[in-house]
Amino acid sequence: SYPSAPHPMPSVFLTKPDPNRLRALTRGWRQIWIWLPVAFALLIIAIESTPTFSAANTSSWLRPIVERWSGPISDPHWAWYHHVARKCGHFVGYAFVCLTFLRAWLLILGRRLDLTVQSWLVTANVYAVASTMLIAGSDEFHQTFLPSRTGKLSDVLIDTSGGIVLCALSALVRALISPRKAKTSSDLQPRSIAS
Repeated sequence: SYPSAPHPMPSVFLTKPDPNRLRALTRGWRQIWIWLPVAFALLIIAIESTPTFSAANTSSWLRPIVERWSGPISDPHWAWYHHVARKCGHFVGYAFVCLTFLRAWLLILGRRLDLTVQSWLVTANVYAVASTMLIAGSDEFHQTFLPSRTGKLSDVLIDTSGGIVLCALSALVRALISPRKAKTSSDLQPRSIAS
């Protein structure tokens, strides 16, 4: 007979992993899998921070696409729509950056034996938001050196807000799913039969 496959590790977003098992899975070069999504997200941010994605350039190709669907848009209306779309892009983009950081910190801190579930969650969320804010600040500072870009503190705040909302949604999903998981696992427990 074939050996049974190991039980898959539950999502780190929903359950604190077993530290010993997590250490074994992320030993040595395998730690790269923890930070690979972060590296990918930062690569996307670096590409979007180039002059190619300045407001003038994105407007030149985005406006014809939108007008094809909606019809002609006046310049003042387009300027407003484009501005809002870019700020929403900041918010959503950095929410996903924060998601990759949150995953990484949950895994890194999940290897520690001294953290309770609550301290593991709080610390990982704080580190994820702080990491997101650091990247957002670095990105905006970098853009001050590009003639077609402008670094703005307001963009750092929007980016960080995206990270905070992502962490709040993650906590909400965990709170909604955890009671169901607990109920399911209790239903699977063998019940004693009264004699």
